[in-house]
Amino acid sequence: MKRHGGQILTDQLVKLGVERVFSVPGESFLAALDGLHDSGIQNVVCRHEGGASMMAEAHGKLTGRPGVAFVTRGPGATNASAGIHVARQDSTPMVLFVGQIARGHRDREAFQEVDYRAMFGSLAKWVAEIDETARIPEYVARAFRVANSGRPGPVVLALPEDMLSASAEVPDFSGTGAAIGRPAHEDVQALLDKLHRAERPLVVAGGPGWSASAALNLARFAETQNIPVAVSFRRQGHLDNRHAFYVGDLGVGANPKLSQRVRDSDCLLLLGTRFGDIETAGYTLPDPADTNKSLLHVLPDPDEIGAVYGVEASLACAAPAALEVLAELPGNQGWPEWTASARADYEAWREPQETPGAVKLEQVLRWMSDTLPDDAIITNGAGNYAAFIHRYYQFRQYDAQLAPTSGSMGYGFPAAIAAKLQHPDRVVVCLAGDGCFQMTLNEMSTARQHGAAVITIVVNNGRYGTIRMHQEKTYPGRVSGTEMANPDFAALARAYGGHGERVETTEAFGEAFARARASGLPSVIEVVTDPEMLSTTMTVSQFRALGEKAKG
Repeated sequence: MKRHGGQILTDQLVKLGVERVFSVPGESFLAALDGLHDSGIQNVVCRHEGGASMMAEAHGKLTGRPGVAFVTRGPGATNASAGIHVARQDSTPMVLFVGQIARGHRDREAFQEVDYRAMFGSLAKWVAEIDETARIPEYVARAFRVANSGRPGPVVLALPEDMLSASAEVPDFSGTGAAIGRPAHEDVQALLDKLHRAERPLVVAGGPGWSASAALNLARFAETQNIPVAVSFRRQGHLDNRHAFYVGDLGVGANPKLSQRVRDSDCLLLLGTRFGDIETAGYTLPDPADTNKSLLHVLPDPDEIGAVYGVEASLACAAPAALEVLAELPGNQGWPEWTASARADYEAWREPQETPGAVKLEQVLRWMSDTLPDDAIITNGAGNYAAFIHRYYQFRQYDAQLAPTSGSMGYGFPAAIAAKLQHPDRVVVCLAGDGCFQMTLNEMSTARQHGAAVITIVVNNGRYGTIRMHQEKTYPGRVSGTEMANPDFAALARAYGGHGERVETTEAFGEAFARARASGLPSVIEVVTDPEMLSTTMTVSQFRALGEKAKG
């Protein structure tokens, strides 16, 4: 039976198990929109392509299957590139379909013409343009395989308008990719033997593709070996933070004592993490030129192993697969004193350090950590406010944290919408700075339309706080380009048909949160913080004094 390209494409998506896509409509892929009409696939219509691509990325993080977005050519694709960058740096499986000009108009700089291979070549794992309608099933199936293989990541497929509207008689693609197997028992044992020779070892767990069973296996492994486990940047759900062997995260605003412990360790077992810029404090905790310690690396992509840091031993497999074996292997005497002291450092770090102002963000996050259910999902974008999450909120299960390791502002709100659509019965909370939220707050309309009752806490200090922090350290007292005039965020939420409140004291937060949750609507709680409050440890004045001292 002949089908037009849009129908062929959506039939292939159905065959691949896709249940939801995120889009901003465009005339360049009308045939695909037509194919989606009767497909049974939910089409979440967004307000900006950046929001759509970030929702697709968050969906991929949550499910382990490629998140899918459709955007139009030219400005649609350039807007969507923000989500592609997140997916690349966060190693998230994702497929972006981009409408394209008709094939006969190429190389004339036609309306909204872009060479997508050139544009996305360094951002995506694979970029292709489908020239033949009959090859759509082949390309789409390959896109999904590539997105999930090795180190997962984003794939971009361009869809010429005339190719998509043309008809062909072709079956759906039925092939499957290679299954990821467990590593050999003897190879894992050899890695563990090297770990047992260490005097001050540390496990750093991170990367994509984890699951509830992987988190449990990591806990079993830590208990059996009596070894401390840190997690990489924004992967705090990989081990229940209440676990006696969890010792903190190597992220922005990390515990200085944990950073020192990385320096003092003589062996690091890296499970799934690339061990990049953030985890290593700018490649300084170990120096790539002289690590002065044994590195044992488990990573699914052999090309990534040893790319920055030389390793003593490695396993080219997914960390969850390695943990299936590691959790079964016996331990030796372990490192009880080293582990206990690392845990004590973490517990001390969680004790709230008072910040100025009537709203104490440290107390708000402790209240959330103590009050929200274990399966609550917390999302955020980028900004100094996020360090309060890292430090004070305890994540209890693997999929409870959705945050960009790429440090992308604006991510938290669209990610929360995707999470609520996937898990409507769970509490989903987005924390956002006033600058962060304003990058994607137009998706409040998307949340309202599709019934995603997320609760957004907007930390309003009237500035781009992270940049102001660096500004005061580098050019003290010379404020430039970091102040903001903000709207009434609570009123804005109500204008979208949601629930909105403004909180000006710590004591008022709990009741405001309860009302927001009870409303059953997308909600915004605007939390007004003191402009002097800048980080979990220091004020504006303290950062300025630090900068003035550095300048002599």
